[in-house]
Amino acid sequence: MGILSLISGIFQPAARLIDELHTSEDEKLQAKIQLMTVQAAAMEVVFEFESKNLEAQSRIVNSEAQSSHWLTATWRPITMLCMLALVVCDSLGWLPNPLRDEAWLLLQLGLGGYVVGRSAEKIMTIAKKTF
Repeated sequence: MGILSLISGIFQPAARLIDELHTSEDEKLQAKIQLMTVQAAAMEVVFEFESKNLEAQSRIVNSEAQSSHWLTATWRPITMLCMLALVVCDSLGWLPNPLRDEAWLLLQLGLGGYVVGRSAEKIMTIAKKTF
């Protein structure tokens, strides 16, 4: 469940409650407008948090990539190459024991984090040049 679905789910019961109120249509409309204003503000806070989080991740990846120590600068690519080798070996049946579901989950998270981190790094580089 995504964070936006969670926020919408939080506000949905209140919206239904407003529909069931025994007041005029104008009062119901005003209550819904206020509720949607609060929901929009909550979503804005979440977007701001996610943006700052992505920016922080990008700075970490950037600083690691620019490190003068070879291991610090290359541990992510080395890890991803090892993961790729495991996936290929498992797919071809070359491993004595197939990868467990937890290993596949770890590979998915690692690949997702690596791709997001690299994408964020490239986006931030472009954004810095643009602004």
